[in-house]
Amino acid sequence: MKSFYGVLSEKIARTSTVESFRFKLEEKINFEPGQFLKLIFDQKVIDSKTLNKYLSFSSSPLNDYIEVTKRLSDSDFSIALRALKPGDKLMFQGPMGNCVFKDSYEKIGFLIGGIGITPVISIIEYIAQKKLNTDIVLMYSNRHHGEIAFRQELDNWQKEHKGLNIVYILTDCLPKDNICIHGQIDKVLLQKHLTDIQQRKLFIFGPPVMVEAMKKMCDDLGCAKDLILAENFVGY
Repeated sequence: MKSFYGVLSEKIARTSTVESFRFKLEEKINFEPGQFLKLIFDQKVIDSKTLNKYLSFSSSPLNDYIEVTKRLSDSDFSIALRALKPGDKLMFQGPMGNCVFKDSYEKIGFLIGGIGITPVISIIEYIAQKKLNTDIVLMYSNRHHGEIAFRQELDNWQKEHKGLNIVYILTDCLPKDNICIHGQIDKVLLQKHLTDIQQRKLFIFGPPVMVEAMKKMCDDLGCAKDLILAENFVGY
């Protein structure tokens, strides 16, 4: 596995609890949209499960920087991230992961919960930058408006990319606008907003329970298993 170093250039608040960290690399690395990498705070114990964790790229591989994004908690890993200052150097390992976007995919769908949006950002930004004609439906579920990370970026891409359709879903509160939907991702919503779900490459990112529920739902709706790419996001 390749090791490389980056210098923190910027921290960006996405919500009250979600923050992005941008790094300039000493040498450019090649990765595919949707992949992840490992952040190494403890170089003496590379296998440390406390300070060395995996995060998805939340930036396109076409950028001159890499970005990772996390919902910060009270964990040692989050504390270490929060303490980073511009100019600090960090070690990484990667890239890794097979849930990736290919330019040849004409129609894709995302079934996403919470911080599972991070690899989606990498994919959609890449598609927008390359001006691909990819038909995209994003089903993005959060508890309330304040947890919708990357809302501004997603809305801007939706205006610029006619093939992008975003469905914001709120589980714990009624919507403040007519764009969001109250409820949860279920068969009714999938059949309404993904009428051709069986013909799309489907990406499922989120907590393990949600990922399994979405996979079963897709199976019930007749989706071929080879069209489903799923990755669990476990809490830190």
